[in-house]
Amino acid sequence: MPYRRLPKTDAARLKALKTLLNNSDIYTVRNRFIDWKTLNRAQPAYDKLFTAYEQYKLSFTAQTRSSGKTDRLQHKATMYVSHFLKVLLMSVERGEIKKANLKLYGLDEDTTTLPNIKTPNGLLKYGTNAVEGEKERIKRGGRPIYNPTAGMVNTHLDIFRETYEQQKRLQMRTNQDLENLKAIRPEVDEVLLELWNQIEEHFKDEPLDKRLDECRKLGMIYYYRRNEKKKMETSDEKK
Repeated sequence: MPYRRLPKTDAARLKALKTLLNNSDIYTVRNRFIDWKTLNRAQPAYDKLFTAYEQYKLSFTAQTRSSGKTDRLQHKATMYVSHFLKVLLMSVERGEIKKANLKLYGLDEDTTTLPNIKTPNGLLKYGTNAVEGEKERIKRGGRPIYNPTAGMVNTHLDIFRETYEQQKRLQMRTNQDLENLKAIRPEVDEVLLELWNQIEEHFKDEPLDKRLDECRKLGMIYYYRRNEKKKMETSDEKK
């Protein structure tokens, strides 16, 4: 015996509601078997879900599109910060820059390896420290580091920072749109459940095949259990 199950996705919810609402038979007075109160809830539920779903898709698409650009800019900024810090550490190792000056860059005096700049926050933190530390050391009479210069590092950091902040705003908007969708779903499922109960009640005395066909025409979704599906396939092969 096939069983019904409420849709699991928003697209399936919209399809189920639209199939029902587009069926003119449910609106005729003589043959009407769905309560008007329930019908009057169906259209607003569809409209609300449709609007929220489309908004979420737009936000998610914008976030995804921005994500690729952000990743590329992060990679480039990481490369510049990494090269700058490597030159700094090698200069300390050669004695060209005093170990004590590492504190200007937010590093311990005994630092010999790169800090964690693989994450956006780590990159921005140590990249900014590197730029500000270089400015302060030069102000004190130190010779600037070249290839890359602090200016080049700062340029790529600023480009990444701006894009990263935009990406975070897009992500927040996507999350908010998703929360809006989650808030709407229970109401839509409640409407669908009421509709489906009334539809099944109307066709309950019909033969199984006809009952399923009529219910499906009105957007209901039925599933066969695995063993039932195999039996049906075997039966079809024998025919």
